[in-house]
Amino acid sequence: MNKPITLRFWILVSIVAISGFSQGMLLPLIAIIFEQDGVSSSMNGLHATGLYIGILVASPLMEAPLRRFGYKPVILVGIFLVAISLAFFPVWKSYWFWFILRLAIGIGDHMLHFATQTWITSFSAKERIGRNISIYGLFFGLGFAAGPLMIGLVKINTALPFLLASAISLAAWLTVWLLKNEHPEHDTDSTSFFGTMKRFRKVFQYAWIAFLPPFGYGFLEASLNGNFPVYAIRSGIGVDAVALLLPAFAIGGILSQLPLGILSDKLGRRNVLIVVTLSGFLTFTAAGLLESSTIGLLICFFLAGTLVGSTFSLGISYMADLLPKSLLPAGNLMCGIFFSFGSISGPFIGGIAIQWLKGISFFYVISTMLLLIFIALVSVRPNVSEKKGTA
Repeated sequence: MNKPITLRFWILVSIVAISGFSQGMLLPLIAIIFEQDGVSSSMNGLHATGLYIGILVASPLMEAPLRRFGYKPVILVGIFLVAISLAFFPVWKSYWFWFILRLAIGIGDHMLHFATQTWITSFSAKERIGRNISIYGLFFGLGFAAGPLMIGLVKINTALPFLLASAISLAAWLTVWLLKNEHPEHDTDSTSFFGTMKRFRKVFQYAWIAFLPPFGYGFLEASLNGNFPVYAIRSGIGVDAVALLLPAFAIGGILSQLPLGILSDKLGRRNVLIVVTLSGFLTFTAAGLLESSTIGLLICFFLAGTLVGSTFSLGISYMADLLPKSLLPAGNLMCGIFFSFGSISGPFIGGIAIQWLKGISFFYVISTMLLLIFIALVSVRPNVSEKKGTA
């Protein structure tokens, strides 16, 4: 990459890290505040879906502004919406007011993710897409992992973590002004809502298989963070073990993002996804068998993070392989939509399994989902050259 492209790339992935930071802070911070205020666990869990509902509501409406105004304005509006929403949390402590703010953060986060993903996939050379998107995923993961460190600031002042996260987001917003605006490659269809729906149908027809890994990652991440603590307490695993196991998964995913991305450039996205989903299935099955051993679970969680912690970024890269550049905006939107579907359905299905499937390990729910994605990846072999020529 030449110098302007390199600067643009590192600014974009830094913005994604800030987004991960705000999300990683909000999930546990609001859950703890509500728990201390006596809000029920079900209402607490419902509140967490606000971010993903925001993504789903906004997704069909985002492509037209991106094509009309370009990447830079969409990113600027997205970050500004996140920063302002974070700053408003201390204004009024209300369940539904905070839900609306979370919804707004979901919309803003999706705007900046959608625009940055599409921009990176559009200017990246084919042989470097896996590497670049894996760095994108790595920076988001680092930010997400750093977010919970803000929780301790609540002891000083409840408003402090929200205001500090807002200030960091505004600092990232200022760096975007350094970038020169660009527009996505022109498409012959209209940029209206109906044009977006038409492109969605076309994208799904060509690249539906690439949306299963983002769905799977959303299902997995939300289930582990939302269901596993409840299952662990009921199974006698203990809160201390949960505090050790979840970071082990996150660390594994951070360490493997870049190596797996580079490997997928050399060996092919589909081949790497087949290996990691099968290995993830085996690892979570092993976790179900070893759940009485904290050491055994720790090893399984770390291996699982190393193997399937990159499925979202690999899915984006796979989608970019299958689609022409004119369909990348719609393709990136659908990656976000499927991730949201997974994030909403994971805790729901996991909760039903914990409640009704007595004597059956919660980990088998996740391993079954990964097995189904593995079977789909093995069964479907898209003709990339044919897809590239159609749009």
